[in-house]
Amino acid sequence: MAAAVTTGVCALSLVACGGGDDDEAFKGKSADEVANEAVKATRQADSMRLKGNVRQEGGQLLALDIAVDSEKNCEGTLTQQGARAEVRHTEATLYLKGDEEYWRNSLKREDGADKMVSKVADKWVKVPAGDDQLSGLCDKQGLLAALDEDKSERKGMSKEGSTSVDGTPAVKLEKKSGGKTWTLYVASEGKPYILKATTTGGSKPESTTFSDYNKPVKPERPSAGDTVDLKQLAAQ
Repeated sequence: MAAAVTTGVCALSLVACGGGDDDEAFKGKSADEVANEAVKATRQADSMRLKGNVRQEGGQLLALDIAVDSEKNCEGTLTQQGARAEVRHTEATLYLKGDEEYWRNSLKREDGADKMVSKVADKWVKVPAGDDQLSGLCDKQGLLAALDEDKSERKGMSKEGSTSVDGTPAVKLEKKSGGKTWTLYVASEGKPYILKATTTGGSKPESTTFSDYNKPVKPERPSAGDTVDLKQLAAQ
C-alpha cells in the first residue's frame, strides 16, 4: 500500500519548452547563467506548489498537484488512470485519501484486496512516520532533485525572449538536443524562480508549473473519525 502511494512521484523530470523578446531583467547574463540562478533560487524557496503531468515507467501518466514546504508539510492530489488520491503531511505523519478506483489499482496484487478496499476507500489512511517508501513524497528538495541531477542539461541554452506564465512576466530559455526541446520559463520580476518547465519532441512529453512561492503550507490533520491507521490494518 505504501509503495503505491509514491509510485512515480520522486521521478519528476523537471525539464522544459518556450517564445518572445529578450528580457531586460537578465541583460548581460547568458541563458546558462540565468538557468543556474533559477535552479538555485527555486531550491532555496521556503515553499511552492508544483502542478504537472509526469510519465512513469511503462508510459502511464501521473498528474500531480501538490504544495510543499521545507519542513515537509504538504497537501495536494495525485491522479492516474481515472483514480484520484489526496495527500497531506503534517506533524511528521502522512495521510492519504484515495477513492475506490485508486485503491483497487494499488492493491490488485494483494490477497484480500476487495476486503481491504472497503476499509480504506474514501478514508484518510494514516501512514506510519518514518516509512522509507514515502520519504520523498513531501520532501521539497527530493521533488526538485531532478533540476540538479544533470547540470549539463543547462548548458548551451538560448534566450528566446519575454513572455508570461499565469500573468507573471518571464524570460524563456530553450535548448534543443536529441530531437527534444527543453525549456525553462524564469520569473523576470523579483527572484528568478522557475515558473514552468517542459520537455517536448520525445515520446514522453512532460510539463510542470511552479507557483505560490513562499506561501505557508498548513494542512489540517484529518479528524479521528475519518482516519484509518495503516499499522492497525496491517496487524489485522
